[in-house]
Amino acid sequence: MDQLFLDRLEEAVGAQSVLRAEPLSRHTTFRIGGPAEVLVRPRNIDEVARVVRLCFDEGVSLRVLGCGSDVLVADEGVAGVVMQVADNLAEVHADRSGLVSAQAGATNAEVARIACEAGLSGYEFACGIPGTVGGAAIMNAGAYDGQFSDVAVALACVTRAGEVIEVVADEADWGYRHSRMDGEGMVVVAALLRLIPDDRAVIQARMDELDARRRAKQPLELPSAGSTFKRPAGHFAGKLIQEAGMQGARVGGAQVSTKHAGFVVNVGDATAADVRALMARVQSEVNRVHGVELEPEVRLWGFDDAGAVACADAADHSNDVGLSASADYSSAEGSPSNAS
Repeated sequence: MDQLFLDRLEEAVGAQSVLRAEPLSRHTTFRIGGPAEVLVRPRNIDEVARVVRLCFDEGVSLRVLGCGSDVLVADEGVAGVVMQVADNLAEVHADRSGLVSAQAGATNAEVARIACEAGLSGYEFACGIPGTVGGAAIMNAGAYDGQFSDVAVALACVTRAGEVIEVVADEADWGYRHSRMDGEGMVVVAALLRLIPDDRAVIQARMDELDARRRAKQPLELPSAGSTFKRPAGHFAGKLIQEAGMQGARVGGAQVSTKHAGFVVNVGDATAADVRALMARVQSEVNRVHGVELEPEVRLWGFDDAGAVACADAADHSNDVGLSASADYSSAEGSPSNAS
């Protein structure tokens, strides 16, 4: 990355918002990951668009990071630009008519909390999903019989060319952990949701119940990236892993959780190589025992089989542009990728 590009990047967002060789272990829930060549923290949507446009024009790979809750970063780190939106683009507004507007860096928990305070129901399913609204939109995040597409009205997105556009729900092409935005390498910068008026105490009770269920079943006490594998059609990944005898399996500091086999956790100083090797062992054994291929849900950054996006082609996240939500996706160089 040449100095001229770095100078232009600092002009776009301010020198204080550009960090070089920033360890991504500080910014992921796995607490794993080497450095980003450059980490950028835009302060508003205009600055997001400037960064995307600049990377696109210069052919520099771009990844978008929210809370880092669904990404595994290689120990060697990643080249190019990582754009973090979780801290600065986090405004949420709710009105009693049922509309909630949220910037992409707002956490799902915060959106659920503000909706509850406004007496609006419908986002309770996401109150315990670690990650941001942007990541939820990119991946159509879901839990407990709810998913993002159920409540979304429209999104504000930045295209790979740096243009801010609106994508209405009917155009988003949401599916299971899929969206048009992910496929086209867009960066989600805001979302408009429609929720349903309800009693605040009833909404809070639902959220408390879901939180208790999560804490009882999931290894929240250990660093992880959430569910490691996508749910195969007709199966549950955790059950397949358990039946294949892989629950509790360990490589270095990485372990298949003894509490929930669908999670790979960091039980102490795990490296990304440890996690990747354990994932491969799990995939191989599940395929041998059940004949089912597990596809990673966690996004893989910086690995040979999951590169960054090309601005001229796709997006990393491996839509790296879009937000956070993370898996084995790759795209060419210069395009954005998203992670929760």
